[in-house]
Amino acid sequence: MFCRNCGKEFDEKAALCPNCGVRPQKGTKFCSNCGAPTKPEAEFCVKCGVKLATDNVSSKSRLATTLLALFLGYVGAHRFYLGKIVTAILMLVLGVLGIATFVLGAAGRTTTWIGIAGVFLTCVIIWVLIDFIFAVAGIMKDKEGKPIKNW
Repeated sequence: MFCRNCGKEFDEKAALCPNCGVRPQKGTKFCSNCGAPTKPEAEFCVKCGVKLATDNVSSKSRLATTLLALFLGYVGAHRFYLGKIVTAILMLVLGVLGIATFVLGAAGRTTTWIGIAGVFLTCVIIWVLIDFIFAVAGIMKDKEGKPIKNW
């Protein structure tokens, strides 16, 4: 096995490259199969044809994440898509409670329920706005902590 950072050969069982101290699949400069130099954006090694490891970037679509946050963010759809189930459910509950209390307040014409709905909906709207900005900027992360970079 070759280090993706420095290109030196090392034992497959090693936790770190003995030459540069980087984890085996970190880096984008060399092929882990043959040690040939590679371009950071390359998906396959031009020398041996092996698919290069891209462990540091999520396979999820940035466009899908952005659109889901924009149109269905108030129910946590983008977070379900990214695998962040707990926060997605929390966002869904806040969104549904906000809409339900607003409808309840509007039907009974009571400002108390509308005020409570405003609190729930304001929390969800701010959360969605932050997630949308993070998705557009490419700094939103999936459930494994990998940034969503690919459009």
